[in-house]
Amino acid sequence: MVVATYSPQMLEHLGECIESLQNQTYRDVEIICIVDGNEEYYQEIRSEFPDIDVYLNDRNYGLLYSRNRGTKLSNGDVVAFIDDDAVADKRWIEELVRMYEECDAIASGGKLEPLWIAKKLRWLPEEFYWMIGVTHLGFPEKITEIRNTFGSNLSFRKDVFMELGGFNLGMGGIRGKRMLQGGETELCERMRRKYGKGVMYNPNAVVYHKIFERRVKFGFLVRRAFWQGYSKAVMERIVGEIGDEVEFLKFLISKGLLNRIKKIADEPLGELVKIITIMFFTGIVGVGYVFGKIKNDS
Repeated sequence: MVVATYSPQMLEHLGECIESLQNQTYRDVEIICIVDGNEEYYQEIRSEFPDIDVYLNDRNYGLLYSRNRGTKLSNGDVVAFIDDDAVADKRWIEELVRMYEECDAIASGGKLEPLWIAKKLRWLPEEFYWMIGVTHLGFPEKITEIRNTFGSNLSFRKDVFMELGGFNLGMGGIRGKRMLQGGETELCERMRRKYGKGVMYNPNAVVYHKIFERRVKFGFLVRRAFWQGYSKAVMERIVGEIGDEVEFLKFLISKGLLNRIKKIADEPLGELVKIITIMFFTGIVGVGYVFGKIKNDS
C-alpha cells in the first residue's frame, strides 16, 4: 500500500490512515509512505511510525510522482493507493484482493465514502460528489468492471502498472494556476486499450475520504469543475477519444435531472436548488473542456 504525504499539518490524519492500514483483516500487507520533499516532516513520520517504510523525495514532485516511486519500491504483486486524508475500512484490502483471486482482475478499486469534517453540503447533488473526491451517484452498486475508480481507492497488479509506465506526471497536480486532474483516469484508459480490461469495481472495498472546509468552498468547486473539463480535453489529446464521460452526461439528463424533477413536489426548494446546481456545474465542466480543446489545438 502506498500513501503519499507532504504537509506536516496532515500528521494526525496520516496517523489515522496508517492505523487503518495496520488493522486490516488481510494481514499480508506492506505500507510505504512517500514524503514529498519535506525532510523535517519525513523525520517526524519516521519517529512516529517506526514499523512502516518511509521514503523522502529530494523535492516536491507531486502526488503522481510519489505514487510511481512508491510502486517501484514495493515488493508485492499488487500495489494499492490511498491518500493521507483517508481512512480504510478494515476489510478494504481483503475486498480488493478478492477481485484478483475471483475475477482475474489486473486492477481493482472500491467505493469512497465522504467523512465530513466540514459541514455537509446539503445543496450539492450526489451526482457531483466527484467534485469533493468521493464516489458519486451513477457509479454501479454491485461488483462490475468499469474504466476507473478514484485514486485514493485503487490498486493494480504491479507488473501491469510498471509495463504501462505508471501515472502520467502531466495529468495531475497544481501547476501555477492550473489544477489538472485525472491521473488515474488517463492511466486506466491506457490500461484498457492495451490489455482490453478495466478496473474491477467492488463497492464493498470502502475507504472514507475526509472532506475538509477548503473542499466545500464554492470557489474551489467552480475551479475543480472547470479543470475537470479541461483535463478531459488534455486526456483526449494523449489517449484519443473517450466515451465514459458521454455516458455519464446521458445519465445526468435521462435519470439524474428527471428523477429530481419528479421529486420537486415532495421537496420543492431543495430539489430545485440541486437541479440548478447540476445544470450550472455541467456548464462549467463544458466551458473547461472547450477551453482545453482550444488551448490544445492552438
